[in-house]
Amino acid sequence: MQPIWISLATCGVMLLGAVIGVLLRRWLPDHHLNDHARDIVRLGAGLVGTIAALVLGLLINSASSLYEAQRAEVRQIAANLILLDAVLDQYGPETKPVRLLLREASDQMVERIWHGPEAKVRGALYGSGTLASQVYAGLHALPAGTVVRSALVAQALQLAVPISQARLALYEQSRSGLPMPILIVLIFWLTVLFASYCLFSPVNPTSAVALVLVALSASAALFLILEMVEPFSGFMQISSAPIRAALPPLAP
Repeated sequence: MQPIWISLATCGVMLLGAVIGVLLRRWLPDHHLNDHARDIVRLGAGLVGTIAALVLGLLINSASSLYEAQRAEVRQIAANLILLDAVLDQYGPETKPVRLLLREASDQMVERIWHGPEAKVRGALYGSGTLASQVYAGLHALPAGTVVRSALVAQALQLAVPISQARLALYEQSRSGLPMPILIVLIFWLTVLFASYCLFSPVNPTSAVALVLVALSASAALFLILEMVEPFSGFMQISSAPIRAALPPLAP
């Protein structure tokens, strides 16, 4: 389910909690809504509100850190690809088949990470038959020859390792998201808060508008969290342009 729909559904659930609070205020006998009950509900709502605020703050901080780390990882992959291609170009024309494989593997990596299960790419992610393994095999098959060429092959292999590690890490992270139990508990807390707001206070047009704005604000915070924990899709999607632009087409 898309973050925007989850956020809108959360907003609706919170407003439903406010409606439940209004109905309970009408249905409950007066002795259930005395000053003692008011104090207990307000103290409990304060505690739940504090916990919800702490959890929201921690989730936003964690999601933001994850988002920035993955964006930096994408840029680092692009930089390593540029360096690897430059090293192979410096080696000589014998590396053209490997460089072509590198471009095909980069396109496949972008498709797998940014399109996830919907990506229509051939081959497995792991194993000896992947394009990445073919690039490795091509690098190892390059003849060393001179000292300079040996150093270039060693440097190319040294650059290929972090690219492969980052590729696998980003692919796994692209399928992650906010754990469903955390999301359900957080929505429950917010719904309880909205119900407590309307349990003892009558709702007029001004307070109704305020409740809607508060619900939209809380659901917007949840929307930001969901978008940042899924950084390869949605409105805040990390751009794949650095990787796509890292390796220009080879001259025929």
